[in-house]
Amino acid sequence: MPHVLITGSSDGLGLMAARLLIGQGHTVTLHARDTARAAHTRAVLPAAENVLVGDLGSLDGIRSVATQADAAGRFDAVIHNAGIGYREPRRVETVDGLSQLFTVNVLAPYLLTALMTLPDRLVYLSSGMARGGDADLSDAQWTDRRWNGAQAYSDSKLFDVLLARGVARHWPDVLSNSVEPGWVATRMGGPGAPDDLAQGPVTQAWLAVSDDEAARVTGRHFYHQKRRSVPAKASEAKVQDALLDYCARLTGVSIRASR
Repeated sequence: MPHVLITGSSDGLGLMAARLLIGQGHTVTLHARDTARAAHTRAVLPAAENVLVGDLGSLDGIRSVATQADAAGRFDAVIHNAGIGYREPRRVETVDGLSQLFTVNVLAPYLLTALMTLPDRLVYLSSGMARGGDADLSDAQWTDRRWNGAQAYSDSKLFDVLLARGVARHWPDVLSNSVEPGWVATRMGGPGAPDDLAQGPVTQAWLAVSDDEAARVTGRHFYHQKRRSVPAKASEAKVQDALLDYCARLTGVSIRASR
């Protein structure tokens, strides 16, 4: 059975996806930001194989999680679920001098993808708010603009679509797709979210393990197991590569190098 890693899986959709996959008989490794969250996660889902610990809000933390992941053995699929939401009231700067939201939502999946042993499948969590995102990288760290949490989040979720599609182009041997789980009532989504919470983890779990022909595709975007369109710029190779090159400059690791 497939061996799956899910980042940001101490609660919310990540934990729900883990429960779903374990219930189907798959082997799942979880990830938590710190040791306290990891202990809680082990307690609420003892059937998980392991819990990796590391703060994805710093480059060193991301590298640590990648090292732990490779030490655990090769994964068949990775679901990049970890993320910061759109309600952030101000720009938070990381120890690396970068936007925390950009680091967790974009650089973490980028750098983990670049550093980890290549799995068969990669799934990147995006959002319907990606449709309002801007692919312009001239101030992606929000150092020159007045902070707008909703716009920064929307941009980051569009970048996740670009990341999934860029990886699909450069690494044709891996199935790389993005997912919008819907606006659901998690801690991030808020109690008034209107979408079906039960459907929130289904598509990413399906893309990670299913043998259905519809799931064995690459460079696609999904909502509730159906393909969904994305902004036209997300399909442009030069826009995808601009993001990959930008992340490479920030991390010192290129995802475009041959694997």
